[in-house]
Amino acid sequence: FGAAAAAGKLLGLDHKRMVWALGIAATQSAGLRESFGSMCKSLHSGRAAQNGLSAALLARQSFTAAEQGIEGKRGFAHVTSTTQNFAAITDGLGASFELMRNTYKPFACGLVVHPTIDACLRLRAAHKLSESQIERVDVAVHPIVLELTAKRTPRTGLEGKFSVFHSAAIALIDGDAQEAQYSDARVIDPTVAGLTARVHASAAPTLGKEAATVTITLRDGRTVETHVPHAVGSLEHPMTDAQMDAKVRGLAVEVIGAARTDALIRLCRGAWSETDAGAVARAAALG
Repeated sequence: FGAAAAAGKLLGLDHKRMVWALGIAATQSAGLRESFGSMCKSLHSGRAAQNGLSAALLARQSFTAAEQGIEGKRGFAHVTSTTQNFAAITDGLGASFELMRNTYKPFACGLVVHPTIDACLRLRAAHKLSESQIERVDVAVHPIVLELTAKRTPRTGLEGKFSVFHSAAIALIDGDAQEAQYSDARVIDPTVAGLTARVHASAAPTLGKEAATVTITLRDGRTVETHVPHAVGSLEHPMTDAQMDAKVRGLAVEVIGAARTDALIRLCRGAWSETDAGAVARAAALG
């Protein structure tokens, strides 16, 4: 719906065609949580944006749709939920922007795992921990973390992205949680899998979704602990420019090379002065 509305706005759709665009978007399926840990996790969110754009393009050509695709008796809202709050669609429209609440992900996994990773990284750095020193890791998290990321023994890198256990282990061993830490090989590495098995997670309803408490029991009998109220990357603890640049380089250098990646970063940081929005896309394109 967001993609259809945004694309429709950019295409200058009139009222009738904007209604059709939303109806076309409404009649297409949404992503399913069941797909988490598979390639479809990335596909269904990208396809949602693609379908929204397609809906707006079709509507521009007078492709018709139900005019109550969202709120109608058999529309999206009634089919997918037993309760509806239609006011939420338009409350604050034009004054409150969800984009201002968006944040960047420092780690290549489910957002709810980021507090745990952040806490593990802090403990690793503060106490110069190595895997061989660690007897047990206890993680206290919001209940949603275990609902979404409780894959106890991930078999692939994609499953590892939805394992709070693997994520804690690789943060402590590698000191990072980027794409390299979520490869198939890293997930089944004996040392990583060994520590993953020693990570234990419990739900703490009083903790916020952006919080985690990690307690590490060392083999010499000592325990170290830290609490992260807001993970790095959150609105309360945003990534620094240096962290952002490092994230981009980690993702882009192997694809377009170091020189083009640096040029892309400079272009993005000066995007407000660009007159051609396509410049960023061309700078990031392959070939």
